[in-house]
Amino acid sequence: MTARRLLSWLGGVACAMLLCLAAPPLRAQAPPDAAHASPASLVVMNRTVVTFRAPFLGFDPAARVREAHDRVEELLARQGPAVVSTQAIPQGILVKIDDALAFGVTEGDVNALANDTLQGTAERAAQALRGAIEETRELRDTRSLLKGMAIALALTVGYLALLWLLAMARRRIALRLARAAQAKTEQLHLHGVQLIESDWVLDLVRRVTAVLFWVAVLLLTYEVTGRVLELFPYTRPWGERLNGFLVETAGKLAGGIAGAVPELLVAVVIFVLARFVVGLLKRFFDRVASRRADFGWVDAETARPTRRLLTILVWLLALVMAYPYLPGANTDAFKGLSVLVGLMVSIGGASVVGQMLSGTILTYTRTFRVGEYVRIGDHEGMVVELGMYRTRLRTGIGEELTLPNSLVLETPTRNFSRNTADRSIVVIDTSATIGYDTPWRQVHEMLKEAARRTQDVLAEPVPRVYQTALSDFYVEYRLVAHGVLSPECPRIEILGRLHQNVQDVFNEHGVQIMSPHYLGDPDEAKIVPRSRWFEPPAPHE
Repeated sequence: MTARRLLSWLGGVACAMLLCLAAPPLRAQAPPDAAHASPASLVVMNRTVVTFRAPFLGFDPAARVREAHDRVEELLARQGPAVVSTQAIPQGILVKIDDALAFGVTEGDVNALANDTLQGTAERAAQALRGAIEETRELRDTRSLLKGMAIALALTVGYLALLWLLAMARRRIALRLARAAQAKTEQLHLHGVQLIESDWVLDLVRRVTAVLFWVAVLLLTYEVTGRVLELFPYTRPWGERLNGFLVETAGKLAGGIAGAVPELLVAVVIFVLARFVVGLLKRFFDRVASRRADFGWVDAETARPTRRLLTILVWLLALVMAYPYLPGANTDAFKGLSVLVGLMVSIGGASVVGQMLSGTILTYTRTFRVGEYVRIGDHEGMVVELGMYRTRLRTGIGEELTLPNSLVLETPTRNFSRNTADRSIVVIDTSATIGYDTPWRQVHEMLKEAARRTQDVLAEPVPRVYQTALSDFYVEYRLVAHGVLSPECPRIEILGRLHQNVQDVFNEHGVQIMSPHYLGDPDEAKIVPRSRWFEPPAPHE
C-alpha cells in the first residue's frame, strides 16, 4: 500500500468517525417511523439555532435536538473561549465549539422551498449559536444586567410620561374639535331648520378621538415592550420577534399598497369617466325636462326616469369594468363576499326588482302622469308621484295613498284627465236607474239640467247622457260632463254637488229616482204614450 493510499484511507475513517460524533450516540432504538418524523428546532437561550428536518443514522430530528442541546450545554460549561467554527465533510457540515463537535447539518436539513443551501444553513446556525453564547455571557454579567434594568426603568418612566401627554393632548384636541364642530353645525340651517344636530357631532368627535388615543397607546405599548425585552439576554429573542413582526407587517402593508396603486389608478379613472358621463346625462335630461330641448324618443315626462335608468346602467358598467382592478379582487375573501352579496340580492331583491320594472313599464306606457286624476281599482285621486317603486295619490277627502307599482300595473286604471289638454279638467260622471214608465227624453234633459246647475261643471264640452243598459226593471242612464279641479274643490266635492242637483231637478218634475221591481204584470201596460214623449223640460222636435 502506497503512502497516498494510506492517507486517503485514514481520511475516510476520520470522516466517518466525525459523522458518528455529529449524530446522537446509539443509546436508544430509533422509532420505526423516524423517516416520517416532524422537524425539530434546537433552541439555546430562547434563540432558534437550527432546525433539523430529516433523520440521520436512524434517529429522528427530535432525538438529534436533545443530543445537540446536551452537547452545547456541556461545551459551554467548560468555561472555554467558546469559539464557534464550521467544518465541511462529505456528509454535511459540522458546527463546533472550541474545535469540539456541537452538532452537524446535513442536506436533509436544508429548506429547499426557501431556496436555501447547505452552506447558508450551516453559516446561519453558527451565527445564531455565537449570538446565544454571547447572551449567556451577558446573562452572567451583573454590570450588564444592572445597565439593562436602568434603561428599562427609564423607558418605563418615559412611557408613562408619554401616556400622560397623550391623555392631555386628547382632551385638548377633543375640546377644540368639539368647539369647531359645534360652530359649524350651528351655521348649517335650511329654512330655519338645523341640518345636523350638534349633540351627534360632539359624540362623533369624542368617539374618533378616543379611538385614535387608544390606537396610539397600543402602538406605544407594543414598541416599549419590545425594547424592554431586547435589553435582557433571555428575553431578547422575544423582543426581536415583536419588533420584527411590526416592521414586517408594516412592510407588507406598504408593499401591498404600493403594488395596488397602478391598478387602483385604473379603477379610479374608470369611475371618474363614469362620473363624467353621468354629469353629461344629467345636463342633457335636465334640458329635456325643462322643455328647452325636444326629442322624439324622450319627452319631459320620461326625462327623469330615463336619466335614472341610464345612470344606473353607467355605474353598473363602471363597476364591472373596474372590478378586476380593485385591490384584493382575486382573493378568496373578496370572491366569497361577492357570492354572498349576489345571493342576498337575488333572494331579497326580487320584489324590489319587480317594483322597479313595474314603475318603468308604467312610465313608458304612459298609463297616467303626475297631475292626472285616476281611479286605480277602488282608489281614486290625483297622481302626485310616479316613482320607480311606488305611486302616490291624493284623494279629495284629505288622504294620500301609496300604492306599490306592481299592484298598480295589475289593476285596471281609469284616467279622468287623459282626453283633455288641461290636466285640471277631469271627467265628472254619474249614473241613475229610472223605470221604463219615465220618458227617456225627459230623463236626459233633467240630468243635463242638473249638470248645468252644478258649480265647476263646464258648459263646454257639453254634458251628455248615455243609456248604458236596458235592464229587466229599469233603464240605466249615465251623465258625462267635465269639471275643473282645484285644491279647494276636489272631484268628490263637484260630484257631490252634481248629485244634489240631480235630486232637486227630479223632485221638481215629479220623477222618482228608483228602480221598480214587481211580482206580477200591472193592470195597465207600463209604456210612455207619445203625448208624453216631450214632457218638460224635454224640447219638442
